[in-house]
Amino acid sequence: HHASNGCNLQPGDLLGTGTISGPAPEEAGSLLELTAGGKQPITLPNGETRTFLLDGDQLGLRAYAHKPGFRRIGFGFCDGVIQPA
Repeated sequence: HHASNGCNLQPGDLLGTGTISGPAPEEAGSLLELTAGGKQPITLPNGETRTFLLDGDQLGLRAYAHKPGFRRIGFGFCDGVIQPA
């Protein structure tokens, strides 16, 4: 509805529609959940820790849906860099 109601969307705007999480800790769907609201840092593959995203962090979103007997569909790659406020 953002694109059709006059909202001033611009190229590069990131829309978050919520997370799809499971009941187990390893099924968390967001950084906020993974870090317990910024209280428990996570360790990145390079050894750095994070509780929140920092300026200069790069992130990529990828998603697909698959069901046996049907083609796998996805939205491709969505990559970005966190810019200073």
